[in-house]
Amino acid sequence: MSLQLTQPDSPDPEPATRVLRQFRIVFNSVKSHFRQVEREAGLGGAQLWALSVIAQSPGIGVTDLARSLDIHQSTASNLVRTLTTRGLVSAAREGFDRRGVALRALPAADALLERAPLPFAGVLPDALSSLDEATLRRLEADLARLIELLAADEDGAQVPLAHL
Repeated sequence: MSLQLTQPDSPDPEPATRVLRQFRIVFNSVKSHFRQVEREAGLGGAQLWALSVIAQSPGIGVTDLARSLDIHQSTASNLVRTLTTRGLVSAAREGFDRRGVALRALPAADALLERAPLPFAGVLPDALSSLDEATLRRLEADLARLIELLAADEDGAQVPLAHL
């Protein structure tokens, strides 16, 4: 698929401008999906993804949830707090020492997940997972160079896009 990133009667923009336009398309697609999720499910995108992981993995702990979502554990804890407050998830101490917290989706979560738009993980992770390994490696290397030029804080890597 080729994207038309120029106006029909205008000269071809510089490569940096074309790539900037591509980033805008990606970001706007992600933002549009998150708005649709909020409108149809009443949850933020990260909350919906967390809820779907909990529903698929009854008894999962917060640490494993954070690992599944590739987010910081404190972020996962905040998501769980919101989901339990909304009556979508139960958190119960389990295990021989009762230190581990097991998360389970409640019936209200099942109903919400049935009406929520797919993909639960979001459109960008879904699209990335469909790319072949060679493309992902090139993209990773090119984005690493861009991140270097931006002198970006790499702690941002574990902040869900829905929180931006």
